[in-house]
This record gives sequence, structure tokens and C-alpha cells, in this order.
Amino acid sequence: MSETEKILRVAAKGDGVTASGRHVALAAPGDMVRADGSIEPGSHHAEPVCRHFGKCGGCELQHLDEASLAQFVTDRVAHAASGQGVEPAQLLPAHLSPPRSRRRATLHAARTGGAVQIGFKERRGHKIVDMRECHILRPELFALIAPLRKLLSAKRGKFSSNIALTLADQGVDCALTGYSPEGLEETEALTDFCRDHGLARLMLDYGYGPEAFWEPEPLTATLSGVPVALPPAAFLQATVDGEDALTSAVSGWLGTSGQVVDLFSGLGTFAFALPAGTQVQAVEAARDAVQACQSAARRAGRSLEAIHRDLFRNPMRAEELAGFDAAILDPPRAGAREQVAQLATSAVPKIAYVSCNPASWARDAATLQQAGYRLAELRPVGQFRWSTHVELASLFVREG
Repeated sequence: MSETEKILRVAAKGDGVTASGRHVALAAPGDMVRADGSIEPGSHHAEPVCRHFGKCGGCELQHLDEASLAQFVTDRVAHAASGQGVEPAQLLPAHLSPPRSRRRATLHAARTGGAVQIGFKERRGHKIVDMRECHILRPELFALIAPLRKLLSAKRGKFSSNIALTLADQGVDCALTGYSPEGLEETEALTDFCRDHGLARLMLDYGYGPEAFWEPEPLTATLSGVPVALPPAAFLQATVDGEDALTSAVSGWLGTSGQVVDLFSGLGTFAFALPAGTQVQAVEAARDAVQACQSAARRAGRSLEAIHRDLFRNPMRAEELAGFDAAILDPPRAGAREQVAQLATSAVPKIAYVSCNPASWARDAATLQQAGYRLAELRPVGQFRWSTHVELASLFVREG
């Protein structure tokens, strides 16, 4: 490069991009890239708030200001749609979750050079960045990092562990893999740790799956005002704020529907967000989630039937979908190719499709569009703040 170039946008993996197509790490829209590769910050370049930024893989976009961060989230979703020939009738403003709002995260721990390190892995590497501050985790989760480091420091020898933290109604749910207490002394120390730090639950995996080591009372997660039992490793939206944005969009679109089928329903995040009088059939492959959802609906007096069914192997067929006024779809990152193929040939008037992967969603969106559905509204959501991970909610309406 022989002259200064301007950063025009941020690519999917977080690099700034110039008109010539050059990708520049940690560059924001409006930055100028000099001939020697150095960056002259522009008006959208923000000062990172965390000392670990640039190395830690937990955040990739702290160098963007609020406007360019929202634009990045919007562009990820809009470009995925247009790449498949899908254009929304209305593209809603992006919703961004605030700092320190993440209620679940998986960290890594290991003894390195005699010291125990806990944190996310490096941005583009495998080493652990020892977490001394964090601006994305809920304070209740971050408060456990130093005590966990002290606890694990007492463990003899080398070890490597994953630490899954989730904030439940009763407090922090912690799951450790690759770690187990040896002998009475370590077992008692672990019990004291749980009690002293108010853990709601501690799960240990001894190689046969997670088992509860500590759980003074059953855990719940409240979804749209309904407490639902929280099975180990159950899926929750990353932030309460992001969950509210997604459920508000879905309930706003489908609130007047009398009968709704909720596909890949999980614990009932979207089912419970619908008006109480809605007749809901919630379909999910995880048996513990089905049981938790059904029990919560029964206690809350909700008209909800939870059904166990693997929608990848056995999608609901078009004839089974007859009679439903609307469908909700919230599949894993791979999307829902088989289920969408059945929806495409159905007569369901409205489909609310929530996704954590714009690429697989766009592929499915094209299938629906080709079958006569119109993308009426599209809502980008950035609940993984300062990350390239983007989510969305969308409404498809059957034409004619």
C-alpha cells in the first residue's frame, strides 16, 4: 500500500475493510490506515474499556463506538439476507445489550507455570488470558473468578478445566469439567467454597456426565414471569436484556394468534412470552427441557403442551402444522433445513424465526421466500456485546 486508505466498514470477523479490500485488525469505520500500516483513529474509534482487549477472545469489537457497533450488527444480518436474495420489508434498528449483562459464559482454567489461570482463551489462539477484569460478565459471575482461582490453586499437579457459569434465580450455577476433589480434605474445602460464596449449584463431571455436588434448593430461571426449572446445561439466552428484545419482537408479531406451535422450544423462552390465553404446542428434543417447560406451564395455569421430538430427524410435517395460526422457530446454529422445508409447504400464516446464525437463517429464509413467504420484519440483536456473534428475530408472512 503506497498511500493512506480509509476504513469503510467492519467485516464479519471484526477486521476493518478499506475500499481496496484490505483487512485491518482493530480498525473502526472512519479510521485512516497509513502506508506503514499504522492507524489514525477516526470519529468512530473508541477507547477499549478493558486491559485485556486485543488479546482476550471474549471481546473483539471494543474499539467501535456505539453507532458503529450497532451498524456492524445490522450489516451482519442485512448482508446475510441480501446474499440469499432476501430483502425485508422493514429492517428494525439493532438492539445492543449493555456492558456487564452476560448471564452465562464458559471460561477455561489451567495451571500454567505454577500459577492457576482462569479466563477466556486468546482471540486467535489457545492460551488462557488470566481474567483480572471483565466488562461483559454480570458482576455476580465475575465475583467468583478470584475465589475460583484460589480454590483451584490448592489442586495439586497439572490440570485443565472448563468452568460454565450461569446466573439462575437462586444465584450462580457453576459446572466444572476436568476437576474433581480427591480425598476428604479437598471435598470439605469444595463444600465450604460453595457455602461461603453462596453458590446456587455446583456440578462436577467425573467422566460420566455432570452430577450435582451442591444444590441447596432446586434451580429455576424466570421466563416472562414464569419460574421454570433449570436443568444442568440447559440453554438460556445470553442476557436478560437480549431475551427481552427477542421475546418482545416475537410476542408483538404473534400476540393475537390463537394457536401457536413453538419449534425447538427449549425451556419455553418464547412460549411463555405469548399472551396467557394462547394455545401453545412446544416441541423440543431435550427431555429435561420438555419436562421443565410442561411442569412450569401447569403451575402457571398456561395453555401449553410440551412434546418431546427430535425435529432434525423427525420434523413436523406440513399436514401436522395445519390449524396453527403461527409458528415460532428458534433452532441451533446449524439452522433448521428439514423443518423449514415442511413449513415452506404448509399453510401457516405467520412464522417468527429467531436465529443465532445469520448465515444459516438466510439460507432458510430463501427457502421460505421461494415458497411464497414474505420477510415482513427483521430485528438484529447484539446481546453478545463487543463480539462478532450476532442474533436476530424475523417475521415471515404467507402471501395470498
